[in-house]
Amino acid sequence: METELNFSSKLENLVVIERLIDDLCLQYNFSSEVYGNILVTMVEAVNNAILHGNKCNSNKNVHIKYCVKNQYITFVVEDEGPGFNFENIPDPTLPENLEKPNGRGLFLMKHLVDDIKFLKNGAEVELKFKIA
Repeated sequence: METELNFSSKLENLVVIERLIDDLCLQYNFSSEVYGNILVTMVEAVNNAILHGNKCNSNKNVHIKYCVKNQYITFVVEDEGPGFNFENIPDPTLPENLEKPNGRGLFLMKHLVDDIKFLKNGAEVELKFKIA
């Protein structure tokens, strides 16, 4: 069964995601590693949706969908922005990028999930985690 959650693009709404992940952890008994991976990735995805996708416009919403199926939990995070070129993000670990303020979040997300897909020109990201 898919569950949906929507909220306005305010950074204080990151607590909504933190609570959701805590509740899901209790419900599905995630290991501490899985819990940490999901929490960091989802906070980063929602933060990106608020800051970069919706440009902190509180009249725009962040849309979350999630579903648990076959030992996986899949989240979809969508903003109401135009998207971005997700194939052209510089590697933040390269020396020339170490001082740049952007790019680390996507790098982290890609390394903490079991599968990641960017859809709708990057305005939507699908994140899949093995939970069992």
